[in-house]
Parts: sequence; C-alpha cells; structure tokens
Amino acid sequence: MEYISAKEAAKKWQISPRQVQRLLAGKRIPYAKRQGRSWLIPGNAAKPPDRRHEKGLASPSLAADLADILAATTLPMPSHNPDAILNRMSEERLRLQYEAELAYLRGDFQKVLFCFQKTEGDDGARLRACPLALAAAASIGDYPFYTAIEAYLKIWLGGNKNQYVTAIAELAVATVAVSVIAPHMTPSWLKEGDLEALPPQARPDALYLRAKYFAGAGKHEAMLAVAQTALSLSSPEEGITLPGIYLRLTCASAYHYLGQDEKARLWLLQAMDIALPHGFITPFAELVTAFGGLMEQCLKQSYPQYYDAIIKQWKRTWKNWITFHNQFTKDNITLVLTLREYHIALLVARRIPYADIARQHCISVGRLKNIMQGIYSKLMISGRDELAKYIF
Repeated sequence: MEYISAKEAAKKWQISPRQVQRLLAGKRIPYAKRQGRSWLIPGNAAKPPDRRHEKGLASPSLAADLADILAATTLPMPSHNPDAILNRMSEERLRLQYEAELAYLRGDFQKVLFCFQKTEGDDGARLRACPLALAAAASIGDYPFYTAIEAYLKIWLGGNKNQYVTAIAELAVATVAVSVIAPHMTPSWLKEGDLEALPPQARPDALYLRAKYFAGAGKHEAMLAVAQTALSLSSPEEGITLPGIYLRLTCASAYHYLGQDEKARLWLLQAMDIALPHGFITPFAELVTAFGGLMEQCLKQSYPQYYDAIIKQWKRTWKNWITFHNQFTKDNITLVLTLREYHIALLVARRIPYADIARQHCISVGRLKNIMQGIYSKLMISGRDELAKYIF
C-alpha cells in the first residue's frame, strides 16, 4: 500500500494540516499509522466527513476559534503597502482571508473563490470567508456557487446552536440580502442595530450592512448616521480596512441621495485616496451607477489612470450581477417582496385590471402604480410579461 504524509493529505483534501492532525488524533483516518514523529496515511484514503455538518451542530470550540480568527483577520493593512499584511500571518488560514480581501478589492473574484475553497474542513476559517465569497460569486454571476455557500451557512442557522456562531452565519447571509433588497432575509437584530451577539471585530461589517439596509429602504439620513458612527469607532491612521473603504463610500452615496454633492465628492475622494493607489478598484466599480456621473468626474480629475479599469469592471460585473439578481429573485421572490407587494404582484401578473386591484386593497390607482414601480425596481424588470415569468 502506498502512503502519503499528513502535509500531502492536507493538500490533496484541500484542508489545513492542523485539521489533518485533528482527524489523526481522533482516529478518523482508517489504516493511518505512526512512523516515529510522523504519520503515514494510505494514499487512497478519502477525507473523513465532518460530523458537525452531519449533525448540524457547532462544536464547543468553534465559537472560540471563530473569535480568534476574527481577531487575527480584522487587523488594518499597512497604508503604504497593504500586501505586507500577508507576511505577518503565520498560519495559512489567516493568510487566505487577507489574500481573498486583496484579490476582491482588485477585482480578481476567481481567486477569492479559490481561497474560499481552500478553507474546506476548517469551519472557523470558512465562516469567516463566507461573506467575501458570496460577494465574489455574485460579481461573476456564479449562482450555483452562491447556493452552495448558502446551503453551508444554513447548517449553522437556527436550532440550539451557539448564538455567536449563528449571528456570524446570519451576517454572512445578509451580505447578499441587503444588496438585492430582500428585507425578510435581513436579521431582525441587524435592522434594529442590536449587535450584542457579535464580537467587536465583526461590528464594522455589521454596521456597513445595516447602512446598506437603510439605503435599500430609502432611509438615507439613517444610512449616513450609521456609516458615520461606524467610522467614528475606528482610527484611520492605523491602516486600511475593507469596511473602512466601503463605509466612506456609503457616506458619499448618502450625501448624493440627499442632494449634497459637494460633501459626497469629499467622501468619494477620501475613499479614492485610501484605495486607488493600491489598485483597489472594486468598491468604485460596484457603485458607478449610484452617483449619477459624480464618480466619473472625480476619477477623471484625480485618478484618470484608473478610470478605464473601473469602468470596464463595472460594465463586466454589472451584467453578471443582473444575471445573479434575476436567478436570486426568482428563487426568493417572497423574500425580496413584502407580503403585500407579493399579493399585488400576483394579481397584476394575472392581468387583473388596476382599478379592481386598487379597490380590493383600498388604495387609489395612482398609489397602486407607485407600488408597482417599486416592485419592478426591486425585480429589475419593466412590465407585466416579465413579472409573470417571475411569479409563475
């Protein structure tokens, strides 16, 4: 029989060497044997299934492990050279998180997903990596990859599992929910701003998602207040963080919606000064349409060398996002729309006259038309024919 080392098994199974050692210590790998201080593993051995997944339970140590990895991977990246953070990470599981962040900020979404795949078997690292992997899957329009991550997260939702682990999983699911305006998928504690279940390191991400939730609800003053509060809790001189860039863009977006473009410009430029010297173009490519031409003006005036790259990525990922959005809303239409909107959409899709629908719901035809415009906007469609495809 041919044997391989623990390190070779880790590479073959795409898990960490530490996870292999745990499996060996637990006698989970049949016919593995010690030779001196090393282990010999049968070359044809399959990776043992994760018993926690089978039972849908969190191990007692998972919450502590997740807390440790969050603390180690929310350190600011050096302002002069963000990539230097990789040299400070002694463990591969920590380095993978930063590799994924750097890749995402530069628009290399396939690398983000590759880093996520390498966390298999390490639930602490995988839960930490889920939000970025979900965003990357949406950016390339890979809906099957998204659903696979969502299925993994559902293992940790509900039941009598650790509250801390559940909150982290819910936060990951909310990453996409707030982007596609699916209000019923947003955790109630996030809507209300009750972040007690989260460790301090996870709160900047949570506050950013809460600001996005308010943006989707059209509450731009609340959106601005949350983003500014989150930024006041951090020290910009410490270095670069992914939430720090996005929170500044959130402030810019809020001011733009409030009709204060000069303040929006200042926040935009502040974000650009932090991110663009390092090639971090993704945050801006994601928000080109949100500023009605203001972003293009700022780029041409202050960072013309990045204008083409950002616009090209925006055009490419916007098409992917539409594809992703369409599949997501078809599968989750009752979560994207409120119950009332869904009932109205059903009647409109069945071509019931507007006057009859308005009478049934005790509203005016004008009000009904406004509701339908909101529904079409959420679903990114333009009329009854497309609506019928979604509903039926």
